[in-house]
Amino acid sequence: MAPARRRRPLMRLFETSMAALCARDRELWRAYAAPDGRLVSPYLLPEFADLVDAERGDVRVVIAGDAARPAGFFACHCGPDGVIRPVGAPLSDYQGFVGRPGLELDERAIMNVLGAHALVYDNWTGAAPGKVRTREGSQIIDLTAGPDAWLCNRRNLHRAHFKKLDQRARKAGREFGPAQIVFGDPNGERYEALKAWKSAQYRTSGLLDLFDVPWIEGVFARTAARAFGPFRGMVASLYLGEELAAVEIGLCAGSVYHSWIPAYDPRFASVSPGLLLLNGIIANSEALGLTRIDLGKGEQDYKRYYADYAAPLSAGRLMRPCMAAAGAGFWSLAEAAGGVLPEPLSSAPVKLRRRWSHTAAAEPAFPSRVKRMASAFASAPRRLAHTG
Repeated sequence: MAPARRRRPLMRLFETSMAALCARDRELWRAYAAPDGRLVSPYLLPEFADLVDAERGDVRVVIAGDAARPAGFFACHCGPDGVIRPVGAPLSDYQGFVGRPGLELDERAIMNVLGAHALVYDNWTGAAPGKVRTREGSQIIDLTAGPDAWLCNRRNLHRAHFKKLDQRARKAGREFGPAQIVFGDPNGERYEALKAWKSAQYRTSGLLDLFDVPWIEGVFARTAARAFGPFRGMVASLYLGEELAAVEIGLCAGSVYHSWIPAYDPRFASVSPGLLLLNGIIANSEALGLTRIDLGKGEQDYKRYYADYAAPLSAGRLMRPCMAAAGAGFWSLAEAAGGVLPEPLSSAPVKLRRRWSHTAAAEPAFPSRVKRMASAFASAPRRLAHTG
């Protein structure tokens, strides 16, 4: 007689609030976020969900579990539009279901438990649900061998870049004064400078000003003020002489630092203050206990000189047949049709979709989304004239 097949334990899903999680749940969540003891990203920790929930108050946690204990966690928002978005979107540079190795779920079960009709994501790590639109990599600096060995290796690979940066550092010293890297922000003055510089950059470029969205600004401010603990924010600043030239805010957990919001004073643009600051963070990484710096997604040219490898991330959606799915189909058709037109018309549908997606994630309420989109359209001619 053949032996009976071993049945897989029944996995059930339920949702709860961050406040309802017990200490055991949080401990398991942290362990799942660091398989083999290596943290994937600070964004996948319960502390990041706490940070967002403190400002929004609407974070839900989908928990997968069997009779023994929880097997996985997914922190998210489910808005009145019936769309699920990963916690902190559009701020969260890593998103996904954090679970024990080999965990398999019915993708639509997440929507069922939240009574939603769509799941939309931008930075999913691991096997992504539904239809994947794009795949990109988050660029990683590997400092396991120490900053000196890393810098020696990168200089050998990219001599021209680092030679030019050395020249700009000397120019900065001559024209503005000696460079100094400072960590921390006890009075909040450096954060306020970053906020002013970045908001001006957002407005000029036509991007959504994240600092103008109250809950997002609150998350950034909390991060800047959270200077201690196993999950903390880091404010790094570059001074040239007596002048503050650049500031960066990032997330630290374990030995991982994720660069989040960098900005600099345009007066110092000629000496690349952002890169001087990044080099300063790398130089101090050993003292800070860092072995990995995550620069995030994006095609900025400087990243190719610094990144040792890329962590794959996906953008896409999972949808049931509904009005939202029909709308997504419309965008796809519009983008395909725009592809045969000359610039700037050919890229207009893609830009509009991205702007709407970004705005929808930042603004849970539909009227606020429409208001921000209307403002973006109204300022478009001025921005085009400025760039021209």
